[in-house]
Amino acid sequence: MTKKLTILITALFLSLPLWATTYYIDAINGNDTNTGLSAKAAFKSLKHANTLRLQSGDKILLANGQSFSGTLELKNVIGTKRKPIIISNFSLIKTDKNTLPAINAQGHRNGILLLNCSHIQVSHLEITADAGGMPGATGSKNDMRCGVLITCDKVADYENISLSDLHIKDVFYADKDVVRSKKETNSANGTQAYGWGIRLINRTKGAVLKNMKVSNCHVENVGHTGIKATGSKHSIQDLKLYDNTVTHTGGPGMQMSGILNGHVKGNTVTYSGSTTDTRKWGRGSGLWTWGCSTVLIEHNEFRFANGPADSAGCHIDFNCDNVIVQYNVSEGNAGGFCEILGNNYNCAYRYNISINDGHRVKKVNGAFQEGKIFWLSGFNGKGRKRNGPFNSYFYNNTIYVKSDIEAKIAVDRAAAGALLANNIFYIEGSSKLVLGDQYKPEVAGESLVKNIVFKNNLFLNANNWPKEVLIQDEAPVIGDAQFAKVGGSTVEDYIPQNISLIKDKGIPIPNIPGDDKGLYIGLKVTSDILGNKINGLPDMGAIEIKE
Repeated sequence: MTKKLTILITALFLSLPLWATTYYIDAINGNDTNTGLSAKAAFKSLKHANTLRLQSGDKILLANGQSFSGTLELKNVIGTKRKPIIISNFSLIKTDKNTLPAINAQGHRNGILLLNCSHIQVSHLEITADAGGMPGATGSKNDMRCGVLITCDKVADYENISLSDLHIKDVFYADKDVVRSKKETNSANGTQAYGWGIRLINRTKGAVLKNMKVSNCHVENVGHTGIKATGSKHSIQDLKLYDNTVTHTGGPGMQMSGILNGHVKGNTVTYSGSTTDTRKWGRGSGLWTWGCSTVLIEHNEFRFANGPADSAGCHIDFNCDNVIVQYNVSEGNAGGFCEILGNNYNCAYRYNISINDGHRVKKVNGAFQEGKIFWLSGFNGKGRKRNGPFNSYFYNNTIYVKSDIEAKIAVDRAAAGALLANNIFYIEGSSKLVLGDQYKPEVAGESLVKNIVFKNNLFLNANNWPKEVLIQDEAPVIGDAQFAKVGGSTVEDYIPQNISLIKDKGIPIPNIPGDDKGLYIGLKVTSDILGNKINGLPDMGAIEIKE
């Protein structure tokens, strides 16, 4: 080995950390003059923690049962895949194991900021940030306060950041005396600054956020959206949202834009669009996508979304492709169940259960948009010509609407390519056609709808699907599925008992005429919403009757 090579290897070796360091933060007993290297010699403040030069494998641990004022900021901090940097908790005594450390970011922009970071794991913390002023406040739409913010301002690939077991609550930008106006609620996404739960933002051209995961987090009582990912086309990739609970958000429960490859699984989202605080926006779907590609949304619950517009359980906003909504429960959402807007390609709702969705009535209690159980809308931007959606698949869903809700349906004349089959429409009351309501309601005129496969759906009554709708079932089935518990709230309540009407009465799902792509994970499924195997022909609706 040459002397020059030996010197180079030695220099590289000396530049690498020999071991990882664990730093302890104790807001009661700590001192910022301590070493921070043990629980007994802990630092005191988050401000001091922000000065640490973290290396791969390092940890920052906050003491359980304590409140930490301020913000924790990691900027340009890069761990490795094998040795991520960990932000979490530690226990001072055995009795405080179940009491998370609480970051109180009142008066700060974020509880936790991760800027230009990779290979970071954040877990087992509580975060709150209820008003208290804002440094450099503008109050504009782009100003905000977040429980956790992941973002970047330099061109690079940032990857492998995970947030887990966080409890984020009471995040508001405005002071408690602020009252949002009706005009503000009626605007698209709001025009003022809000508090948000968890945000991922990539507005840096050429940068990519990759392999981001939010799991087992609980977000409640925030001014706008609970969990939101915002990027330009495909600038956020491989996003996973697993097993989170989101409740009483002023805006949507979850929202994502610009995502390539997303998986949303096992989440429970309730009371989005909440109005329990005057600082909340007061409008929002349980989840919605915009400008996204290949997103799988499955095994979630979306219940009780509120608002004068939007506010579906889960809706697919415009400019998406290959978004699949399957195996979900959607209940009591004002805006409705199935909503697919314009410039969307090869999207689907299948094997879901909808319970009393779309109950909103236009011009009642300030509503300016009808609720709908089924809506294909060509809207793709204010002032733009309606376009699509294209190749929309809707099959093996179970839809129940109680007698005191009028079920409403809208199909845009610009829709092209749609399949509706094997669904159960159990509508106890009346149904009617309504116009699309996105800014400028569609007026009557010649239908441009083409390439339709609409057959073999089970209706409780012949009038469940209004004759005025542009598309009609060519071979409807009329009958009572005889659910286990009509009007219940669980999946099991909608197990059909009328075996002769349901069992093996579905048809194989074909490609829509002219569509050579189908769905990116295939049209055929192997199990139903309960995990029951599908043998032979599918049954009608979302549940396969066991033999």
